[in-house]
Formats: sequence, C-alpha cells, structure tokens
Amino acid sequence: MSGEKRKDYLSWDEYFMAIAKLSSKRSKDPSTQVGACIVSSDNRILSIGYNGAPNGFNDDDFPWNRDGENLDTKYPYVCHAEMNAILNYRGSKKDLEDAKIYVDLFPCNECAKIIIQSGIKEVVYLSDKYANSENNIASRKLFDKCKVKYHKLEIENNKEIKIEL
Repeated sequence: MSGEKRKDYLSWDEYFMAIAKLSSKRSKDPSTQVGACIVSSDNRILSIGYNGAPNGFNDDDFPWNRDGENLDTKYPYVCHAEMNAILNYRGSKKDLEDAKIYVDLFPCNECAKIIIQSGIKEVVYLSDKYANSENNIASRKLFDKCKVKYHKLEIENNKEIKIEL
C-alpha cells in the first residue's frame, strides 16, 4: 500500500450535483426528471428536492401530459425541484442566505424568483436546454439584476457513478 490518498474522488461540485441527480430519480414525471440540492457556504447540505405533484395530489391522478389543453397537462400543477428543495428546508430562512443550489436543469423564471427571494446567491446547473426560451431569458435577467451568480458545471470526461443497494 502506497499510503497516498485516492485520486478519483468527487469534487464538492460533483458530489452535490450527484445528489441532485440522485434526487431526480424520485420524480414520477415520465419526460423530465429534475433534482435540486441546496448547500451552505461551508459545504453542508441544507435541503434536497425533485419535480413532482403537490402534496395531497395523487401521482396516479396527476396529468403527466406535455401536450394538449393546458389544464390537461402537468405544467399548471407540477412543483419544480428548486421550489421543493426550498420549501422542504426546515431550518431558519437565514441559513439559506448565501447558499448555493445545484440543479440539473437551469431554473425557469418562476423558480428563479423563488431562489432570489430565499436568499440563495449561486446556481450551479448541468443543462440549459431551454436557454433560448422566454422563461430562461427572464431567469438570467432576474439573476443578473439581483446579483445571483450562475454557471454550468463543466465535468471533464463525464463521470459515471454506480451505486449498489
């Protein structure tokens, strides 16, 4: 044994994003699964969340459709991962100030407002596949004006993490 530490361990960013991705596996949404992980400035996990039906709305009765009349789709009903992570937090709101949120999909404008109002100051994301949508343009405007930093997590050589239970 060489006595040297492992070299293939996860960075803090990779670790927290992996937790966000793992949380997304709880989502029942058949088309888009998103997870979020909120972390304090001293790298302590404060809360996690994923996109899904509101409490009390039976997943089997929930309209998971993407297309059709608005009221027959998921869009007016689903709670996004960022909202759930913020609302799941049971500590003092003060603890969210200056926190970071890791989310696999860049936040929509509604979540951007919730993130700003909660006091979170940094957003780390993996994908911005809706970058040109009006919602995401509004998100960036909101973040810029309210001094919330955001950046895509660049991971060298896409890491695959295998977990056996």
